[in-house]
Amino acid sequence: METLIETLKNQIIDVLNLEDLKPEDIDAEAPLFGEGLGLDSIDALELIVLMEREYGIKLSNPAEGKEIFKSVASVADYVSKNRKK
Repeated sequence: METLIETLKNQIIDVLNLEDLKPEDIDAEAPLFGEGLGLDSIDALELIVLMEREYGIKLSNPAEGKEIFKSVASVADYVSKNRKK
């Protein structure tokens, strides 16, 4: 799981062009939206594309995205249970 979390941190930095951050700057339990990383709805769309492209995961219910994208750890948990690639 730690490896997946580190991979996701790197992918989030790359996909969202967060050049000023390093993986170790991102707390796996910190919120991705709001007071945590401060991501917005456009970033959420980028994360959905990332999950589909890298892990073969399609979110069928957009409402579940709020729970999935709560933190890097919650994304890693969802990916580990649902990845297709």
